[in-house]
Amino acid sequence: MAQVLVRHLDDHIKAQLQQRARLHGWSMEEEVRQILRRAVNEPVPSTPGLGTRIAARFAGGGLDGPLPEWRGQPAEAMRIED
Repeated sequence: MAQVLVRHLDDHIKAQLQQRARLHGWSMEEEVRQILRRAVNEPVPSTPGLGTRIAARFAGGGLDGPLPEWRGQPAEAMRIED
């Protein structure tokens, strides 16, 4: 089995771990194992990428098609109709 050493743990966190361990009736080491077990078994929420977030922010803004990729071409001013 692997071992993990945690340095510079705040005293109040250690005290809270000891209190939780006493509540559950096991050692502080077992308490930490239980916490880590639960943490790694929780699904990690996926964060949408930047492009997806930008597209969502401007959805419904009137753009009907995909934007062409421009590389090295000068940008043109947008035409606004009244």
